[in-house]
Amino acid sequence: MTATAQTPGERTYHVRTYGCQMNVHDSERISGLLESSGYVPAEPSAEPDLVVFNTCAVRENADNRLYGNLGNLRAVKDRHPGMQIAVGGCLAQKDQATIVEKAPWVDVVFGTHNIGSLPVLLERSRHNQQAELEILESLETFPSTLPTKRDSPYSGWVSISVGCNNTCTFCIVPSLRGKEKDRRPGDILAEIQALVDTGVVEVTLLGQNVNTYGVEFGDRGAFAKLLRACGSIEGLERVRFTSPHPASFTDDVIDAMAETPNVMPQLHMPLQSGSDTILKSMRRSYRSKKFLGILERVRERMQHAAVTTDIIVGFPGETEQDFQDTLDVVEASRFASAYTFQYSIRPGTPAGEMENQIPKTVVQERFERLTALQDRISAEESTRLKGTRQELLVTEQSGSKGAETGRLAGRAPDHRLVHFSVPAGQEQPRPGDFVTVTVTETHPYHLVADPAPEDYRLRRSRAGDAWDLAQAESCGTSAGSGVSLGMPSLRAT
Repeated sequence: MTATAQTPGERTYHVRTYGCQMNVHDSERISGLLESSGYVPAEPSAEPDLVVFNTCAVRENADNRLYGNLGNLRAVKDRHPGMQIAVGGCLAQKDQATIVEKAPWVDVVFGTHNIGSLPVLLERSRHNQQAELEILESLETFPSTLPTKRDSPYSGWVSISVGCNNTCTFCIVPSLRGKEKDRRPGDILAEIQALVDTGVVEVTLLGQNVNTYGVEFGDRGAFAKLLRACGSIEGLERVRFTSPHPASFTDDVIDAMAETPNVMPQLHMPLQSGSDTILKSMRRSYRSKKFLGILERVRERMQHAAVTTDIIVGFPGETEQDFQDTLDVVEASRFASAYTFQYSIRPGTPAGEMENQIPKTVVQERFERLTALQDRISAEESTRLKGTRQELLVTEQSGSKGAETGRLAGRAPDHRLVHFSVPAGQEQPRPGDFVTVTVTETHPYHLVADPAPEDYRLRRSRAGDAWDLAQAESCGTSAGSGVSLGMPSLRAT
């Protein structure tokens, strides 16, 4: 997030984000709200006037991480008069008043359902000189109606739904995000068009279970229709989505993916376990045969589709045979990559109360076997791409070795990361531009392209123009209006 020059009297902010893509998108909303209320991003080396923690309750030790960070900020706040600290997100929705009890120097606690209340709560806390806690049990305003500060001028997240109607025993998200709420298709397409009008060429559709979109208004085919509608938006070059649920994955979605040119040949679909016994214990309403059948049909229609997944190792009651079943499904699935997690108890989830919790040593040993298998498969799948031509969307990040190698980075249509060099004498691309190169070297989780001049093709784009504009605007200043306290007798000062 690029900081802008601060003028006297402006309050600065910094948002710290933990967790999933939904949280990343929520943080864009938080930043947009704050900037529309007169805040400006803090310089990286400066102490901001406001720190917002957008928390996750799913990742291991999420609460310890939050309270440790809050403890570190206490001394900073003591020496910084007027500094405020706000905590939002899933952990705030879960812990609520506990946060203020454990860290009384926190000024505002807000939940997943009332992001839009943050500016008002900050003003109230400053005016009343006490902590403000507001946790709603149902959605106040659909997040996508709030102001947004996008992290990228060339790629954007678009929420199509929030919440989840499933009851997976390891997951606390449904109780924190609520039941699924779907946006109307016209609102979604209007937001995508608005993004494209500003130069965005890639969107990722977000939902807790993105392919159950339409359940709230009774249209089971709504998600496939939405994908096809994205194909008619001129200037939108790449469409992705995450994360679908295997139980709800239907052939009309596969057809829409295969037949809509700007829907990318990429699928992230959580497996969680390859054991039918464990899937039943997890309350995952599909079995391994169904999962593998979906992958088979996807690859029949899109031969070069890259599939990624999530897997939990060591779920309560997992036997050695259950784990072997997972290894067998992973071998058959040929995932490009997998996000693998060691199960650990999450308070408030049914799985946390189950008997037969697996010893840590056993979980670790199984985890290492699984990651070794996936590393081999990823390397083999990458090797198949050597010598292929790939059109890359150039990204801002060049990787940890970019300065050393001189290579830039981009994403292939299947979302694989490719580090590439620009031949001497050829024009440098901007983030948001497209380059076409031939893969010259492969690694398990990234590819390399060092093209000859005749093998390098640059396609400048409106997204690259948007990048140039964003860089120029970051040198200016931003102004905002005051924030109403939400109380008729008071005005913001």
